[in-house]
Amino acid sequence: MIESIRFVPWVLTGFGSVLLFLFSPLAALICFGLFVLGCRDYKQTRHAILRNYPVIGHLRFMLEYIRPEMRQYFLENDEEKLPFSRNQRMMVYSRAKRQNDKRGFGTIKAVYGQDSEWLGHSAKPTEADPKKFRITIGGPQCSQPYQASIFNISAMSFGSLSPNAILALNRGAQLGGFAHDTGEGSISDYHRQNGGDLIWEIGSGYFGCRTPEGRFDAEKFAAQASSAQVKMIEIKLSQGAKPGHGGVLPAAKVTIEIASARGVPLGQDCVSPASHSEFSTPLELMHFIAKLRTLSGGKPVGFKLCIGHPWEWFGMVKAMQVTDIYPDFIVVDGSEGGTGAAPVEFSDHVGMPMREGLRLVHNTLMGIGQRDRVAIGASGKIISAFDIARAIALGADWCNSARGFMFALGCIQSRSCHTDHCPTGVATQDPQRQRALVVPDKAERVYHFHEKTLEALAELVSAAGFEHPSEISADHIMVRDQSGHAVSLAMTLPVVELNALNAGAGVDNLPEPFRHYWQQATAENFERRSRTR
Repeated sequence: MIESIRFVPWVLTGFGSVLLFLFSPLAALICFGLFVLGCRDYKQTRHAILRNYPVIGHLRFMLEYIRPEMRQYFLENDEEKLPFSRNQRMMVYSRAKRQNDKRGFGTIKAVYGQDSEWLGHSAKPTEADPKKFRITIGGPQCSQPYQASIFNISAMSFGSLSPNAILALNRGAQLGGFAHDTGEGSISDYHRQNGGDLIWEIGSGYFGCRTPEGRFDAEKFAAQASSAQVKMIEIKLSQGAKPGHGGVLPAAKVTIEIASARGVPLGQDCVSPASHSEFSTPLELMHFIAKLRTLSGGKPVGFKLCIGHPWEWFGMVKAMQVTDIYPDFIVVDGSEGGTGAAPVEFSDHVGMPMREGLRLVHNTLMGIGQRDRVAIGASGKIISAFDIARAIALGADWCNSARGFMFALGCIQSRSCHTDHCPTGVATQDPQRQRALVVPDKAERVYHFHEKTLEALAELVSAAGFEHPSEISADHIMVRDQSGHAVSLAMTLPVVELNALNAGAGVDNLPEPFRHYWQQATAENFERRSRTR
């Protein structure tokens, strides 16, 4: 008897459609519609909940649909990072809109909690100028070095982002004099329209410089790379969100504009293979770097990767030594990054987090005595001035941000990037949804977010007594360890001394993973010389 109560709302809609007919035909019609819906629920075989709870079972799906918004607006606290906290998002929104980004009544962080971090300040502060926060990227083998901002837009492709989002990002970069990474989707007309500096990312699909068969086309590459707007060339080996995983843009989403930018056929799946076809060994990678540098007229060429097997990274470094071909820069992406869709297992369990990867790359280049020759960029949940300062302390020369600039565009962290239903028009190809993103307004916000973040960084640098962020080292940042003691970040980090990995140097006293994997790595292939479990 009690169990049958679940059918009462369905039955009442049937009676209501009859009883209300004389008093309110509209109400009767609504009740009849719900009754028909209940009949359909009871007979369908797809959803067990609707078979057992006709009509009212739909409430469950409605509540589940709005759960992320309800949690974000009413339940999560200001410091709950999923993946960015409300405080982080509000900081970006305030800076992008040039509103008051200050906070009253003290910090809400647990300063005595584990992993608490702070920057040491000086008794003799300076007045650092954020306009001078630039670095030169381009080694001895590069004839067109680039004077880059230390804070730039990370890789996000046209196709993943809407045309209006690309227009606004590039216009903001042009206004602020910083760089816009194209992502592997190549250079579209929307990247070119406003003339902002571009970092052209070349992925395994060679979009924008490919043959009909999907191989690298040197002639097409040279034509694109010769553009004065293209400042650097970045080979994408892997990305933080899904390292070692290819991708497919379904044919239905390959518009005429996307097909034109990527150089792929209209109406066919656009495939990004998991690996490159132009090289399969560390040595071949170095020669490909040299080839791109020549074809581009001497522009800086580097690669981006999320660190995976340490011996593969060591093999790349040994290939640099063997060939004397060095990338002009390396961008270290972290597994905590990601602006689009990725399999859950990859997002949660594949790839090295940015901080460990960044330190490993820095230490390796120090160990072979070539750290000054190769610039290092860092990307992965970098959104505030302190995030930049910490990354520089770990070994970075500059930082990239993707989701930070998405917030500046108006992203509300709905996490619907992969559905084409982005509520703010940032990550969608739906013309009706993307029209909500007004380019002139959002371009100003992109510009202001960059400007205000560097101003905040200048305040941190000044408080520490320096003139440039590059002076910040791991000795200047304090952390609270697992036992609750405050120690300098330098005390918690592995250190490889200058030239410690060069010929004749022993590895017994080196930190892991050098001691275990350096001698097993080879420039000839990505395998280990000996395998142990």
